[in-house]
Amino acid sequence: MHVEERLFVGGAWVPPGTGRTIEVISPHTERPIARIAAPAPADADTAVAAARTAFDHGPWPHLPPAERIAAVRRLADLYDPRREEVARLISDEMGAPVTFARSAHAALPGVMMRAFADIAETVEWEQSRPGRYGRDILLQRTPVGVVAAIVPWNMPTLLAVMKLVPALLAGCPVVLKPAPETPLDAYLLADLTEKAGFPPGVVSVLPGDGELGAHLVGHPGVDRVSFTGSTAVGAKVAAVCGAALKRVGLELGGKSAAIVLDDADPAATAAGIKVAGLMNSGQACVAQTRILVPRSRHDEHAEALAAMMDALVVGDPADPATEVGPLVSRRQRERVRDYIALGRTEGAVLVTGGDAPPEGAGRGWYVRPTLFAGVANGSRIAQEEIFGPVLTVIPYDDEDHAVDLANDSRYGLSGSVWTSDTGHALTIARRVRTGTFGINQPYSMDPAAPFGGVRDSGLGRDLGREGIEACLDTKSISTAGP
Repeated sequence: MHVEERLFVGGAWVPPGTGRTIEVISPHTERPIARIAAPAPADADTAVAAARTAFDHGPWPHLPPAERIAAVRRLADLYDPRREEVARLISDEMGAPVTFARSAHAALPGVMMRAFADIAETVEWEQSRPGRYGRDILLQRTPVGVVAAIVPWNMPTLLAVMKLVPALLAGCPVVLKPAPETPLDAYLLADLTEKAGFPPGVVSVLPGDGELGAHLVGHPGVDRVSFTGSTAVGAKVAAVCGAALKRVGLELGGKSAAIVLDDADPAATAAGIKVAGLMNSGQACVAQTRILVPRSRHDEHAEALAAMMDALVVGDPADPATEVGPLVSRRQRERVRDYIALGRTEGAVLVTGGDAPPEGAGRGWYVRPTLFAGVANGSRIAQEEIFGPVLTVIPYDDEDHAVDLANDSRYGLSGSVWTSDTGHALTIARRVRTGTFGINQPYSMDPAAPFGGVRDSGLGRDLGREGIEACLDTKSISTAGP
């Protein structure tokens, strides 16, 4: 049992303003594994005030960029020896299979920190531009201000780093709000920022629910909100920020399509979809859960996918052999089961899986990997984000039809195309309206590549140079006289 009775506010561990607590429940055992202090709105006010002071009067925004880059590199050096601990914490608190927790949840944040530091070294923090009237204009890149970063439970450390580190490199203090389901890894990250020596007020970490998030979003001391979560909540965040003319970045839901061309091998494609569609037990916004296949080859692709899914090891996330763990909460499990029942009523063919518990599952919020075939693209299971190990096979008539089906979605976050002709695949990739895309692979979260979506999948970009620039304003300075 992890117990933490303090909050990390402004770079220091302090007592909370109330005696409320957050209980963290294991998705595998359904028993409590941690109890931590629950911050109140007054604690968020204190964190924002500390960040405001750090921005308005502290050294951090005014340091040479090289010093901020060095601080992030120190953070990365401190993080690397703790990777196994991060993997275990995330596996415990949200049920990620520990092998995936090691290779993705825990490995990628350190890579991202160093990549962002490298990218920051290429930013032109000041530059001259020839002016219209014979004098140069000085352009200065300045931090946007205090950033509220709100992250969900599905990839907690990675998403926290994707928001925290670019803001820090830009010179912005950050109030980070992790989800209440996954506070343990966030507090480890808080501990590392303290050890890395960031100035007072620059980093606060306050795990909490939607009420706390709403308080931060609407706080007049916050200059920018960076939010990852559902489209429904993202729309509310955007409305509040728009009313206050506050900068906002939104990375929201997805219902991405994998286009399987006629020359693709069914077994090889199924092996790729194992990652593209079922990573993190299906709890990934970039998951490609609509599998578009040629009508003439529908059955063989459905059979190959079913064979792949039937072979998946479902069970204890602490077991290195496990490939699909429990879902994060009872509520999430029931949501996914409801969608499986809905698929049946909509007339889709249940090929494997279903809403019954996996064999041998006593406790735990488990769902069997489930495949529907012969799915109509307009059905709810093909249009709505399920966020669990559920795939739909949708037949198409020709490539134009496949592209139309891929684009027939309110979302546009990710996608892929599977074929032996990579040159032709690029033609398909250019036609799909989405923020990220992969050829013969799921979208790979390369830190150099901007990440984000279109339509209901969000606004703005994380990662890449664009992730840092989102936290910067541009000031132009002109001079009169000799």
